[in-house]
Amino acid sequence: MAAHDLFSPIDAYETGRLPVDELHTLYWEQSGNPAGQPVVFLHGGPGAGASPDHRRFFDPQAYRIIIFDQRGAGRSTPLGETRANTTQDLVADMELLRERLGVERWHLFGGSWGSTLALAYAQAHPERVSALLLRGIFLCRHSEVTWFLYGMRTYFPEVWERFAGFVPPAERDDLLQAYHRRLMDPDPRVHLPAARAWSTYEGACSTLMPSPETVAAFGEDNMALGLARIEAHYFVNRIFLPEGALLERAERLRDVPGAIVQGRYDTVCPPTSAYDLHRAWPTASFRIIPDAGHSAMEPGIRRALVEATERYKHYR
Repeated sequence: MAAHDLFSPIDAYETGRLPVDELHTLYWEQSGNPAGQPVVFLHGGPGAGASPDHRRFFDPQAYRIIIFDQRGAGRSTPLGETRANTTQDLVADMELLRERLGVERWHLFGGSWGSTLALAYAQAHPERVSALLLRGIFLCRHSEVTWFLYGMRTYFPEVWERFAGFVPPAERDDLLQAYHRRLMDPDPRVHLPAARAWSTYEGACSTLMPSPETVAAFGEDNMALGLARIEAHYFVNRIFLPEGALLERAERLRDVPGAIVQGRYDTVCPPTSAYDLHRAWPTASFRIIPDAGHSAMEPGIRRALVEATERYKHYR
């Protein structure tokens, strides 16, 4: 395997559905080596869901690769459901899945919102975490949400103009509330166009070089609805945690090893958040990729993440 490549595509050897309450049922799968080091992949968004390519960050001979779609996302049901959908719920779901699969300790691998959820889980259950492998850090502070809604126009003015232009001028001073109202509307003629506008905005800002394929994927109906509706739901509710809580609780990670990988030109989750986390959690390695944006599939990000999973694959 060349250093810059993902591992070859593989199939899941087991899939299942896990009811976590009366409303939500999660999709989960396992691939790789059933006797290998357990690692759980935490997708972004929130609400984006996982894909088969996400198995490819891990050596299938060394890792027991666990992937699941979070509440309201991907193949979990019901799609786009925001009721009973909080950070605390997702952390509890991970514990339920860990117990269901008989895992004692596992690596957590997550980028963007996946890094947020990984931090929240690791701070709640540090004894269950062997290592944290994180990318594109998002701490959901007020400044980060404001940057997403308004600041990205600094680098993507024409993309932001389309995003903001979706709502009437009188509502553009509060884009979050304007979109949230439309995304929560039960009529698909209202919520689907809003979801596509929100999701393609994020997709268009996620790569260093233009990627029509990324934008098209973000515009697909299921992806757009899960991502936009649940993301707006979490933003409105400030991820159900006090402002700055993930940094303030970073001392709980003092005995957890890890790696932070960050694109220098990540405009969705700017490097300042990754640097703030590194300062609060200095035992983690910190690597800035000089020629990358936000997406995990950027060549430099991809290479660094595979190198991190290789470095930690025998660590228990």
